Amino acid sequence: MEIKKVTDPSFKKYGKIIEGIDFSEILKNLEALPMPAEGVEYFPGVKELESTPATKIISESLYGGMPIQIGMCNGHNKALNAVEYHRDSEINVALYDMVLLIGELKDVTEDFKYDTSKIEAFLVPAGVAVEMYATTLHYAPCHVEDKGFKAVVVLPKGTNYDLTFKNSNTKEDKLLTAVNKWLIAHEDAKIDGAFNGLVGENITIQ
Repeated sequence: MEIKKVTDPSFKKYGKIIEGIDFSEILKNLEALPMPAEGVEYFPGVKELESTPATKIISESLYGGMPIQIGMCNGHNKALNAVEYHRDSEINVALYDMVLLIGELKDVTEDFKYDTSKIEAFLVPAGVAVEMYATTLHYAPCHVEDKGFKAVVVLPKGTNYDLTFKNSNTKEDKLLTAVNKWLIAHEDAKIDGAFNGLVGENITIQ
């Protein structure tokens, strides 16, 4: 699979590079946090990342004053496994080089199937922050270096926490696996309780 850079014009339909925000203190705190020896861990809100002055700036400048959470996703991963989307943009900041496997929500069919051949791969260099739009399908980043990947993940407060309700009002409700998180999985990933709607290869990068 071709891996493009987030500076490539083809990334513009998925998101944009964030400029004007200093993430250095957040990244410094992220570097000090432990990461798993294998697999991937995600934490929606991490106090060490939310305790810097940048949190207020990110809330006001990138989310228009909405309450936000700053979490982290880190570990070792080379596969797509699933795609998710939210009702808002997500900000990712790479501590080390990492690759995002992403697609467009408009390509999900009415029965919530998605052809994985439409996935594109983009390299996010260390220190770069990117916004992924609400219409961008994404999941855990892939590592480039042997030490794995570490990413800051910024979302509106409450996102990705456990659901306290279960609905069947719309067909889309079957994809809701956490607060503000709609998930479509690949059967090979064997994600408990997830809807397996990814069709085709479970994309991996080398």
